Amino acid sequence: MTSKQRAYLMHLASDLDPVLQIGKGSVTPEFVEAVSEAFNTKELIKISVLNNCLDDPRELAQTIAGRTRSQVVQVIGKKIVLYKESKDHKKIMLPM
Repeated sequence: MTSKQRAYLMHLASDLDPVLQIGKGSVTPEFVEAVSEAFNTKELIKISVLNNCLDDPRELAQTIAGRTRSQVVQVIGKKIVLYKESKDHKKIMLPM
């Protein structure tokens, strides 16, 4: 992903509300399954890390991205933005 594409996705993500939250249970197989299901309908998702989660949001983002085969767009504070290109429901056209 180029910096231009990343900047475009960050712009799109600024208006998104978090669709999932990570709590004290951290990243469980069930949470990864929920993220995968979210990617079935959306290409860009925002995840909120709650205050009771003691793990580092950057590490959580890398773990989730690896398990869902998605890409980390950005991590700001306790917000994680992930992107996964959809073959069936393509809505986001990335700039070249």
